[in-house]
Amino acid sequence: MTPLIALLRFFTRHPTAANLLLVLIVAWGVGASFSIRSQYFPDVVSETITVSSSWSGVSATDIDQSLNTRIEAQVLTVDGVEEVLSDARTGTGRVIITFQPSWNMERAYNDVSAAVEAIVDLPEDADPIQVRRGGWRDRVADVIISGPTTPERLSLIADDLVARLFREGVTHTDVRGRAPAEILIDVSDEALRRHGLTRAQVADAVRTIALPEPAGELQSLAVRLRTGTEQRTVGQIARLRLQPGPDLPDVVLGDIATVVAKRAEDVRTYYNGDNPAVSIRIDRGASGDTIGIQRVLEQTAAELTPQLPPGVAIDLIRTEAGQITQRLDLLLDNGLIGLGLVLVLLFMFLSFRVAFWVAAGIPVALAAAVGMMLMTDQTLNMLSLFMLIVCLGIIVDDAIVVAEHADFRVRRLGEPPVRAAERAALRMAAPVFAAMVTTAIAFASLYVVSGRFGVFIVSIPFVVVTVLIASLLECFLILPHHMATSLRTQQRTSWLDRPSEVVNRGFDRIRRDLFRPAISVIMRLRYPVIAACVLALAISLAAILNRDVPWRFFSAPEQNSFSGNIAMLPGATRSDTLKMVRELQRAVDVV
Repeated sequence: MTPLIALLRFFTRHPTAANLLLVLIVAWGVGASFSIRSQYFPDVVSETITVSSSWSGVSATDIDQSLNTRIEAQVLTVDGVEEVLSDARTGTGRVIITFQPSWNMERAYNDVSAAVEAIVDLPEDADPIQVRRGGWRDRVADVIISGPTTPERLSLIADDLVARLFREGVTHTDVRGRAPAEILIDVSDEALRRHGLTRAQVADAVRTIALPEPAGELQSLAVRLRTGTEQRTVGQIARLRLQPGPDLPDVVLGDIATVVAKRAEDVRTYYNGDNPAVSIRIDRGASGDTIGIQRVLEQTAAELTPQLPPGVAIDLIRTEAGQITQRLDLLLDNGLIGLGLVLVLLFMFLSFRVAFWVAAGIPVALAAAVGMMLMTDQTLNMLSLFMLIVCLGIIVDDAIVVAEHADFRVRRLGEPPVRAAERAALRMAAPVFAAMVTTAIAFASLYVVSGRFGVFIVSIPFVVVTVLIASLLECFLILPHHMATSLRTQQRTSWLDRPSEVVNRGFDRIRRDLFRPAISVIMRLRYPVIAACVLALAISLAAILNRDVPWRFFSAPEQNSFSGNIAMLPGATRSDTLKMVRELQRAVDVV
């Protein structure tokens, strides 16, 4: 007796082993369903490294030719580079390097840094090149804080909300629409030459009073010591004394430069209706859960709302979690309808007990698939859920074959139920296994698809192969025991079996009166039938080759928002632009 046969007989004859395995698999899947992440599509994380350069006062064309072109030539020799993009503006340039999926980004950063350091004959007056590793983010929602108050007050509320979110583990936030605390220092070249100063000396002096350096720390008390006091107001910076040299008198910065605070009108501002607003973009990392982050965001905003000034409100827009939930719910509803149709067909063609235990294999296989998805860091998304629905019919195929043959051996051959269940499983093991392997190989071939598209569709073969393996285990370790138990009482006719008896009588009549004569005609006219099939295939291929059937990767979903741009003529003031924005707001309110 082989180990596989011994294992099959053990699970068939043991009173609790099969049921215990079924309960464990279902509990594993149910537990995993509460922890697995949900999203719209699988993440395709783009790992990038940005190389930034600057050359004050130089045109974009010169930046591109003198800096970007040389940087591109060097980084193209780095291993793992998939794409290199660059852009140049007056005074600044940027080269964005995208690497292959799952590439070692620590190695990529070191390779790019070494390649940039190897660049020679760069312009002498250009600033040092900066290499920075990019981070992948995906939008979760936008938070709009607005009301009849000042932008400064809204900025403080936004800072409070960001701090609360940070304590809850939401760390990717970006506040927009508030005036940054910037002070502009304008020093003329003539004043610098007259006093023997350089711009670097002025910058170092301002940095010294604005960012006092740490003097040390006390390890035992974990206390960091700093020297000096931060001075960041306009008056404090204007009173800064500069020392040009040992033989030159000190100079007050305010005497040779104009020190002003940056006005709110100089930056982008946001409005919600007639009220000023501040926007906070909430992002997630590659391992973040969109739905979980939005749940935390909603709870935090609700806790902060009672503390807001009168009229100030917190609104959530562009909520990706809502769209994800709606689409997943739609897919789940369609899946439940498909599951209902499968169950109806099972109970129409099989006896009640056989159909019941065949249907019991569906939650077992699906639960095992969800558990494996959680263990391998897969997510519930449109692709994986769609493949779970597709597998509903595949799951029951193996169980139908084994269960129907066991029922046949009891009814027609008169075998005892336990022996019939064992022999049915052994008799159908080879064809069932062959069918499973061929299907698994067909879908597993998608694993060889490389690049970002391969990362995008990896959940398709994973789900199918996992469901097939789980279905195979249920078919040969759990189902035989249940069939042996249910077939002991199969001889007693139940009213639950009447639908299948009526359908099977009608099916036998169709097979005898329609199907068999049609097959006979087809066999006699086999050559015309083959010619018709070849013609249909040729027509289909011609439609594809002639592009009569358009190809599209995904149909673009309808967007739930729109944007409007207003281009003002030269000479227009900020108030003119604000009037046009309010006119656009009025039109939106009318619609």
